[in-house]
Amino acid sequence: MVNKQQVGSKMNVTKLVLIATITLGLAAAAHAQQKIAVINLRTVFDGYWKTKQSDATVKDRQADFEKERKKMVEDYQKANDEYRKLSDSAADPAISAEERDRRKKTAESKLLEIKEIEQSIGQFDRQFRAQISDQIKRMRDNIMREIREVITAKAKTAGYTIVLDTAADSVNQTPIVLFSSGAPDMTDEVLTELNASAPAGVLTAPAKTDEQGTEKK
Repeated sequence: MVNKQQVGSKMNVTKLVLIATITLGLAAAAHAQQKIAVINLRTVFDGYWKTKQSDATVKDRQADFEKERKKMVEDYQKANDEYRKLSDSAADPAISAEERDRRKKTAESKLLEIKEIEQSIGQFDRQFRAQISDQIKRMRDNIMREIREVITAKAKTAGYTIVLDTAADSVNQTPIVLFSSGAPDMTDEVLTELNASAPAGVLTAPAKTDEQGTEKK
């Protein structure tokens, strides 16, 4: 007679062998199906014409902000100078008490004006920071969405299952992709397609000039 314990043991061994075979087969199949490509997303993002256009827009807004803020600061300084003069004139011993009171009230009014200007400058700064941060985020999100759409379309066409960003860093500021020999690089083809619709002159760097506006050679 066949020992039931031996039969059970053989069945268990057979199951383990079958499971191992299936697992290895699935792993091999999964490995065979993986087709990995790489891309330098920082290069694509920085080189995209819409990024350059967005940067120029932000710089223009920054310049307008600085110009307007400079006027406000000049008004603030002017008001302070006027306040000091009014305070000094109110302390003139040669004037009458009535005139002294009048000048003091004028100085107090000017002091209130100074505080209002201070508040206006503070509010102007906060409002600009909030608006420019929101604008930068919206433009960045839109640009990244467009880049991802091109990457996805090209990856699907080429049959890539994974696209790794070689420019990405971990939370410890160390590179995530340490080695990628032989992996197809999508950087140039993606950037070329993105910039195919660039308006004339957008990708051309402006000539550097000195303080007198003369083009540097």
